Amino acid sequence: MAERTLLDNVWRLHKIGDPLPSGEDHIYVTGQPFHEVTSAPAFEELRENGIPIRSPDKHAAVTDHVIPTTTEGRKRPLAKEKDEIMMAELEKNTLENKIQYFAPGSGKQGVCHVVFPEMGMIWPGTIWIMGDSHTSTYGAFGAVAFGVGTTEAGFGMGADSTSMTKPKVRRIDYVGNIQPGVSAKDITLYTIRELGLKAGLKHAHELGGPVIENMDMEARLTMCNMGVEINARLCYINPDKVTYDFLKGRPFAPKRDMDKLIEYADSIKSAHDAVYDDRVTIDVSKVEPMLSWGITPDFSVGISEKTPYRKSQFKNGEDPWTILDAYTYMGLAPGTDMREVPVDVVFIGSCTNGRLTDLRAAANILKGRKIAVKTLVVPGSEQVKYDAEQEGLDRIFLEAGAEWREPGCSMCLGMSPDVLVGYQRSCSTSNRPFKGRQGSPTGRTHICSPEMAAATAIDGKFSDPRKYLRGESQ
Repeated sequence: MAERTLLDNVWRLHKIGDPLPSGEDHIYVTGQPFHEVTSAPAFEELRENGIPIRSPDKHAAVTDHVIPTTTEGRKRPLAKEKDEIMMAELEKNTLENKIQYFAPGSGKQGVCHVVFPEMGMIWPGTIWIMGDSHTSTYGAFGAVAFGVGTTEAGFGMGADSTSMTKPKVRRIDYVGNIQPGVSAKDITLYTIRELGLKAGLKHAHELGGPVIENMDMEARLTMCNMGVEINARLCYINPDKVTYDFLKGRPFAPKRDMDKLIEYADSIKSAHDAVYDDRVTIDVSKVEPMLSWGITPDFSVGISEKTPYRKSQFKNGEDPWTILDAYTYMGLAPGTDMREVPVDVVFIGSCTNGRLTDLRAAANILKGRKIAVKTLVVPGSEQVKYDAEQEGLDRIFLEAGAEWREPGCSMCLGMSPDVLVGYQRSCSTSNRPFKGRQGSPTGRTHICSPEMAAATAIDGKFSDPRKYLRGESQ
């Protein structure tokens, strides 16, 4: 059993009383951000039971999943009635309960998992829940954060607490040298492929080692964001100077008590002699630019590899029917060189890769070049959009022929007007290549890094970004 880990320390400090009759622990929750899609049923449940919001100042909200990413599309009422209802309901709920709402046009709107970190709302050693599976993103700050269902979300707002069985802790140590053109997204896809989708069941994943220690906060956010894709309930990184420097000066970060926060954060970090339930090592020197070829993130290959054609190439006991289903749905065959597969749409954005550093990486590839296929570039927040425009990144995208959009979840999932049509194949910087994920029940989604997405936009087929980083024209 894990001992002296960050999870153990934070859990102990937030545990309330004895275990519940269910065997779960009752734990205090620092706060709960939310968006328009999953919050409405939680608020309604509280109303029906006459339960008030216990601490309105501990919550904050954004509209991100359904909001259109064109200026025209944002005019109210929204074109889709159900989308307008969700936005209006969010506005009503936040106003009535005096909850902070980062509205469109405020300079603070955007994708939840981009906005709340950039606002400095997430601190080390805290516990956050949200009706969104990618709440694991906040673990990049040394927080314990995980997605919950509607009932749990409502309970969390009414009681500032939740119940859960403490997961086991697996430590993943990242070692080696990251090769040029390889990003945190590539390392994450490689990890999922190597360990398998079920590796994280009943576990929290602690990411560490020299590679993680040398990553900036945006890269750490990407890795923790996709921690849930390996079925880990939560994913976190021990806080350090990178964490503290990122938080300093943020609107909701401590202003006079930062020294106290750092002292507390250092006290809850995993000890040098911490005991883990499991420990694995990933050598990033072996990682090249990656992309998914199937209908789950573990069905991924390096750009120079062919899709698997031998049983031995599937390392995690994948069911033969699942493999056949993946190939059939994606319209691919074993032994395919993905560099020969054309795409219809490229999407650069999402809570995984919609931050400023992601846009810089894509712009670095696209600068001075022209795209061959429809490409949407969607900043993760209004702040990211503003900063990108100050740097001239928008001009690079527009001159290349891409569309520069307003912030939102966009093509990450099929809830906004940005969707695939028919059998279109997309190259996306989002986090899930599931069936129908991008709006079309027959659409084909491949996930990759911003660098690969930009290179693919130029070539019109999946492409190795390293050739453009070397200065090759094609």
